[in-house]
Amino acid sequence: MSTGRHRRHRPGDDRLLTATRWTALAIVPFLVIAVAVLFAAPDRSGELFAWPINPPMSAYLLASAYVGGIAYFVAVWRERRWHRVRHGLPAVLVFAGALLVITLLHFGRFSQNLPFAVWLTLYATTPIAMVALLVLQGGADPRSPDPADVTIPRWARVALAVIGLSALCAGVAALVAPAWVAELWAWQLTELTARATGAVLTLTGVVNLAMLRDERWSAFRVLFGAQLLSLAAIAVSLVARRDDLLWERPLTAPFLALVAAAAVAYGALAVWAERRLRTMRVAASG
Repeated sequence: MSTGRHRRHRPGDDRLLTATRWTALAIVPFLVIAVAVLFAAPDRSGELFAWPINPPMSAYLLASAYVGGIAYFVAVWRERRWHRVRHGLPAVLVFAGALLVITLLHFGRFSQNLPFAVWLTLYATTPIAMVALLVLQGGADPRSPDPADVTIPRWARVALAVIGLSALCAGVAALVAPAWVAELWAWQLTELTARATGAVLTLTGVVNLAMLRDERWSAFRVLFGAQLLSLAAIAVSLVARRDDLLWERPLTAPFLALVAAAAVAYGALAVWAERRLRTMRVAASG
């Protein structure tokens, strides 16, 4: 019995399923509300968000990740080709799964309010939804470039994978040994905020490591746009909350260097790829 054209695809047809698009759209309002609360009223996060976050820099970092998430999920809603957004779903799966585990480990630290009920529901269901969508999308990626596409040089992919691996290692360390990382981090952390920071750092790692096996710019264009927005939000947050930074901590300079290196690398690659893409399209139309 057929399950309908919106629920299945032919292998390699590159079709983004309706279920994937609607799931992405359903997540966006929650992220928008979280960004508004965490940026505008971090001192009231215990009341308006899932738990009290202090200092505000931790709230700003989480909000910055959500800014990138909004851009990504809106793009998924608007997109029609699976390969252009596929590498984002594993990153969301790891991020959401980590936050679910963190919530269970620190359950008593969370506010027993409506925002926490929404938080718990969101992070209890998102990992399941991501796994289901990855299974449903199956082999939809044709593994071929777009008609007009750019091949990312191997050295650039390796360099970005190194940045991603650095972020992923730092994220895993914060998740596994939060007390140790909290003593070294660029601003004051509790075990809960250390682990939440670690979850944020995994996003870059999972996405960038995928570049080792995929050289298509079309497969990362959406994700790089989202990450650049997130990095811009982090940069603004670091300036706005510079008094939260503890310059004597061993990880302050490396964290700032990682943010700067990622911003420069993503920005440079995006400009280079978009220029080549524009040149290809002009040549094709002429």
